[in-house]
Amino acid sequence: MQTNFLQKLKGKINKSQTTKFEKIYQQHTAEPGVNSTGSTTTSNEESKKKNKEKRPKQGTLASPHASPQKSMQTNDLLTQLPPIRDAATQEKKKELFIKKLYLCSIICDFHNDVSFDKVETLARERKREILVELIDHLSTSRTWASEDSLKAIIHMINSNLFRPLPPSLYGEEGFDPEEDEPTHDPAWVHLQFVYEFLLRFIVSNNTDLKLLKKFIDRRFLLSIIDLFQSEDPRERDYLKTILHRIYGKFMHFRSFLRKAISHAFFVVIYNQDKHNGLAELLEILGSIINGFATPLKEEHVSFLRSVLMPLHKAKELGQFHAQLAYCVVQFIEKDPTLTSMVVSGLLKFWPITSCSKEILFLSELEEVLELTEQTQFLKLNPLFYRIAACIGSTHFQVAERALFLWNNDTVATFMSDHRQIIFPLLYPALHNNLETHWNTTVHQLTQHIMQQFKDMDGALFEKVEKQFQTDKIKLRQNNYRKRKKKEENRNGKHWRHAFKQKK
Repeated sequence: MQTNFLQKLKGKINKSQTTKFEKIYQQHTAEPGVNSTGSTTTSNEESKKKNKEKRPKQGTLASPHASPQKSMQTNDLLTQLPPIRDAATQEKKKELFIKKLYLCSIICDFHNDVSFDKVETLARERKREILVELIDHLSTSRTWASEDSLKAIIHMINSNLFRPLPPSLYGEEGFDPEEDEPTHDPAWVHLQFVYEFLLRFIVSNNTDLKLLKKFIDRRFLLSIIDLFQSEDPRERDYLKTILHRIYGKFMHFRSFLRKAISHAFFVVIYNQDKHNGLAELLEILGSIINGFATPLKEEHVSFLRSVLMPLHKAKELGQFHAQLAYCVVQFIEKDPTLTSMVVSGLLKFWPITSCSKEILFLSELEEVLELTEQTQFLKLNPLFYRIAACIGSTHFQVAERALFLWNNDTVATFMSDHRQIIFPLLYPALHNNLETHWNTTVHQLTQHIMQQFKDMDGALFEKVEKQFQTDKIKLRQNNYRKRKKKEENRNGKHWRHAFKQKK
């Protein structure tokens, strides 16, 4: 009995296992149109055919109110659509406009060699043609604006512009605009037209500003600012114009844009990160500062103190110093009392080990002094100690640039008016240049300035010269006493040590 029961149990197990294996086998070996139970199924090819049938035919339009099709591919660019201007009604023109905007959201491959791919090559050219047509329609038509068209425009811009930037050709060392060739984005063939479209879209008067605010938000603006990192100068130039236009058109975004630009500067100031677009951002700010109303708000003065002045310590100062100096000068033109703050900031961040940056600081200093009022000059005594140090620099270009300050009429007049204070501060550096400086040009410039002071006020010149010689003698005597005292202390230690050894 027990044996029969075990045999029946084994038979059931084997039968159930066989049934499972049969089902798996039938699934793999079944014919395309038939499943394991004998019922018909739809094959992959048939489902693809049905999907194709559901798509609109070439030359027809999907609903303009529909969301962008995620399944759009490069082949869709080859769809033959009539020109927008040939549409019979304004509604048809809007539909074509929106359809072509979504077609231009398709990204072509410019980073791989596709010269052998005819479809990709044709798609590139077709997209370029559509972009040109869209720009023309945007510029000439006044009826394109609607919520659906704005949605399509922003989608097209997001798809094309807000992308990972191409890697730098110069690695960790970074791009140097003075020595290196800029990295040109291979997709510029299309990007140029997208930027031109965006620029004309921003400046267009055919859009309702309230409606536009739904689509251009803070995230969009931050993405625009991030693109200033591009090494391609053509792209940064477009971005500069577009961001400036946005600042002028959207007044409620102005404070946010200034803060966002300040944040980009803070990353450079405190993290010492490299940023390719500082010159363009500062150029925008220069125009913005020029439009500030007077008296200046505390927010604007704080921006000068905490953002623009610390930016002078950036490693790549030479790449954007002209634009930075222009911004600083704009502040002084608005409020001359800010001169002392600016000069204090320059002295605080004055470069000690970089002669090239020191020359830039001297050039900016000259621009600041040209705008300085006489009442402000009296607060700048510490500045002339720094000028004296630059005059005595062993780097001939630094010394030359400091001596060239006398060629500026405003600076020369101030030094003449306040020679009683300034000449005693500068005389030691001028005298040492005449005696020891190795460069002939520096020696000649120094001699010329000394003669100017002598002709200007001979009595003062003799007094300062005499005092300098007296101080020089005293310094030598003090140095001699210190040296002698050290020798005596050293000898005393030697005799005490010898006496202890005898004991």
